[in-house]
Amino acid sequence: MWIEKLTDGVLELDTPIGPRYVRPNFAQRVYLIWIFRNFFSLPQQVLGPWERHLIDRLWKDSNFVSLSVVGEFDRPVIGRIERRVTTQVEGMPSCKPAAVSNSAEAEPSGEAASA
Repeated sequence: MWIEKLTDGVLELDTPIGPRYVRPNFAQRVYLIWIFRNFFSLPQQVLGPWERHLIDRLWKDSNFVSLSVVGEFDRPVIGRIERRVTTQVEGMPSCKPAAVSNSAEAEPSGEAASA
């Protein structure tokens, strides 16, 4: 299985329109196999800066391939990146804290006066 992933492995990118598959070069496949050694699927947020840069570069290169080709075996999937679309949420209006009553500060407590 490792040999097939090294020679023909693809990376699955989760998109809003469905999964897309990119074919990394050999060195990238080796590194991706290392990243996905314990997990098949990882959210993009848990990746480090270098890994995110690699995924973005693969995405921008648009080296997309089909998972299966007629007459051939399915390509092995090295791993899956969950690309979550970030949506902006409208901010709630800020609540101001209740005003502190001045009468409580002006009256000394009975304990302090008797001491």
